[in-house]
Amino acid sequence: MTSTLKKRLRKYLVMGSQNCKSNPVNTLESAIAGGITAFQYREKGENALTGDAKLHLGKQLRETCHRHNVLFIVNDDIDLVRPLDADGIHVGQDDKSVQEIRKSFPDKIIGLSVSNTREVTNSPINMVDYLGAGPIFSTNTKADAKTPVGVEWVKTLRKEFPNLPIVGIGGINTQNATSVIQSGADGVAIISAITQALNITEVVNDLKF
Repeated sequence: MTSTLKKRLRKYLVMGSQNCKSNPVNTLESAIAGGITAFQYREKGENALTGDAKLHLGKQLRETCHRHNVLFIVNDDIDLVRPLDADGIHVGQDDKSVQEIRKSFPDKIIGLSVSNTREVTNSPINMVDYLGAGPIFSTNTKADAKTPVGVEWVKTLRKEFPNLPIVGIGGINTQNATSVIQSGADGVAIISAITQALNITEVVNDLKF
């Protein structure tokens, strides 16, 4: 599963309606046409949908991913995992614990964000399927983003976990994405560089790796 998951995490779009310039479903369709391999539904922050509206959009996005065989991950909202039949869930250090999630969803993919050695030491790495390393570069998408850790953090994680899938997160775009891959990441997670692009399909296609 590890080698297959690495390939499926290669071009990873993270998005909610609050990130989009136009219809989120159309945005996702355009990104899929460009070649994304994974999608994370992150409906969070200012102007984000809630309740039934959030669930309804999630179902539309899940169906879109399902039709195109694109991995569908939910961002930390465990209440959406079953209703959306998500392939997995991604959590940060301040979200529900990996132990609890693994107990509730033994067969789902679990991704965990780590930004420093202390977080790695205090996390049950053996219970997750992939790591989100970052923020690699500075980003304005997340108001609570931590200090950028650079591509050196990817190198550090790769050395410690040679076989675990690693995805670079934070401030990644077509200009710097290749440097993240060259540092040892299996994939890159991108939000605004895709969702705010004039030609989404072209931008994703320009990720040449």
